[in-house]
Amino acid sequence: MPRRSYDQYCAAARALDAVGDRWTLLIVRELLAGPRRYTDLHADLPGVSTDVLASRLKDMEREGVAERRRLPAPVSAYVYELTPRGRQLLPVLQALGEWGASALEERRPTDALRAHWFALPLLSRLERLGTEGVVEVRLDEGEFHVRVGGGDGDVYGEGPAAGEPDARLVLDARACVAIARGELGLAEAVREGRISVSGEGAIAKALLTGVPA
Repeated sequence: MPRRSYDQYCAAARALDAVGDRWTLLIVRELLAGPRRYTDLHADLPGVSTDVLASRLKDMEREGVAERRRLPAPVSAYVYELTPRGRQLLPVLQALGEWGASALEERRPTDALRAHWFALPLLSRLERLGTEGVVEVRLDEGEFHVRVGGGDGDVYGEGPAAGEPDARLVLDARACVAIARGELGLAEAVREGRISVSGEGAIAKALLTGVPA
């Protein structure tokens, strides 16, 4: 069946025709970490039904935002990944995160949380350092890594970095929220001991020497 459209000759309306349905942009958020299996997506999108997730993924394929492919042998699984058009939504997600950060007040008992949901807000701040590299981040809720100035590839990933990261950060969710809300800068957080930094890369040195971000 054809999707509903706003039927408006407007770029914003056309964009919302493609990605404005509920859950779509959160699926994009997950796929910015790279190829994901359907079961992985479902696990990290608590609250979405299997039918809705399957429907949204089909819509994203039809709109050229995501694609499905089979992994090579011996792995027998299909994954979803963003197309180049889909990866162009990164600044959209970052802007939405900036806009919505003020609503991150006290965590409600019903609020789910995944550590990697803080990847995009932290990436925005780390990019202000003006250098490139991989940063490994550890919270009580889990680990993830982000690629600062990483070009067109995956911008973050769950778990530790594959190799030696340029910097390792240890902090808690409250510090992440304060950084996302603009209440705490990275350099300030390091000075106050709210972020522990280690590593030999340029990003670690910039944070340890107090470069504002």
